[in-house]
Amino acid sequence: MKFPRSSGVLLHITSLPSEGGVGDLGPEAYRFVDFLHAAGQKIWQILPLSPPAEGNSPYSAYSAFAGNPLMISLGGLVRDGLLKQTPELTAGEAVSDHVDFGLVAVRKEQAFRRAFEHFQGSVSGPLCDDFAKFCAAQADWLVEFSRFEAIMRHQNETDWSKWPAGLIARRPEVLAEWDQILGEEIAYSKFKQFLFDRQWNELKNYANERSVQICGDMPIFVAHESADVWANQGLFAVGDDGKPTLVAGVPPDYFSKTGQLWGNPQYDWEALEETDYDWWTKRFGSALRQFDLLRVDHFRGFEAYWEIPATAKTAIGGTWKKGPMSKPFEAARKVLGELPFIAEDLGMITEEVHQLRAELGFPGMRVLQFGFDTTDDEFHRPNTYPEDSVAYTGTHDNDTLVGWLQTRKPTSTPDPLKAWVNDKEPIHWQLIDAVLQSRSDMAIVPMQDLLGLGNSARMNVPGQAKGNWTWRMHASDLTDAVTTKLRTLTHDAGR
Repeated sequence: MKFPRSSGVLLHITSLPSEGGVGDLGPEAYRFVDFLHAAGQKIWQILPLSPPAEGNSPYSAYSAFAGNPLMISLGGLVRDGLLKQTPELTAGEAVSDHVDFGLVAVRKEQAFRRAFEHFQGSVSGPLCDDFAKFCAAQADWLVEFSRFEAIMRHQNETDWSKWPAGLIARRPEVLAEWDQILGEEIAYSKFKQFLFDRQWNELKNYANERSVQICGDMPIFVAHESADVWANQGLFAVGDDGKPTLVAGVPPDYFSKTGQLWGNPQYDWEALEETDYDWWTKRFGSALRQFDLLRVDHFRGFEAYWEIPATAKTAIGGTWKKGPMSKPFEAARKVLGELPFIAEDLGMITEEVHQLRAELGFPGMRVLQFGFDTTDDEFHRPNTYPEDSVAYTGTHDNDTLVGWLQTRKPTSTPDPLKAWVNDKEPIHWQLIDAVLQSRSDMAIVPMQDLLGLGNSARMNVPGQAKGNWTWRMHASDLTDAVTTKLRTLTHDAGR
């Protein structure tokens, strides 16, 4: 589909300068929408909203459908009468530019428990009615997710293949028994998802009313330690013992010399095809309820994917396997209509991947940093971008623009980047302008690049297990100068 010429900013919810130590769906999210609107931006791109399964990574979630409760604004619960304002609600608010996820999780869990106790005492009222409607409308995924989360916490074990045999095999009588034992915990899990959904929809509506569209992000894979794999074992490469037999990753590339061993179980694409890709259609449908646009991560996995034995120590020993091609998307279109998707087509991309993307009508991605890391990568230089693409200075997996400029080592003389910049103004603004001026229908700039921050503000280092996803901006970062500069460049670029 054709997208209008526009631009936006990449900033994850957890990176907002909200009270309580982590970005959330409260006032700072609305303030950021106001900033985007004032700066002439039409898109707010975020990372996946899912609850992380490991390492705080939103790309490894224990549900493909649920939201991360850490993003729930406690102030919003005070507004709804579910909490009383107390000092701990704002503890550790804006004193750090990095999130302490462990500390935040403990504090928010205590607050959610108090809110749930209060909610249970409300036998009637609009909030109770809304909760009942939410549970009925989202039952298709919510029932299994809340059951999974309650059992996971009761067993104190995220790896469901280590649960009792009856639960691994999902014997109906065993599930019924645990539903009764953990009834209140299951209701509590549903309650948190209701709060998240309520606050998210309010924020999205606010953004849309100000002509800002939300671009979500969908990882192609889900974690083994997820409700999705546990509840749909026949659709994934897992054995009778519940353990993965084949896992996902990528071969050696720009980001890693040994490749990336993600560890997510591979899909059983033959089994999925027998269901006409029903699980994927439901997943796409859920995403389109939350977002206006959707970036499909690791799109090349639909053309061919890197299959690794579950016993492997690195990704080097994997092999390429043919993917399902356009079939999951065609099945979804029959139910959902047009798919406003962006294909993440970075890395080792073949002509077959480009052909698949073109066949589906999805724009691909171009990243400025990649265009100047070698002397001959014209593909990622702004003067070559086609209209059906989304231009970036960098992604959440890259250095920040300033960090990249500080550490890059030109591979040739003269440095090809010098033809693009001068000494009249900061280089990062000149490169942002180059991306905005490109022919790409959409251009996205990470917030760190707008602020001219170094690599201490980098969001993720692929292949690095710890220390990622924690960066936060400060409330004082949204200055009039940044707003005016971005609005001017956007206007001059005709976006």
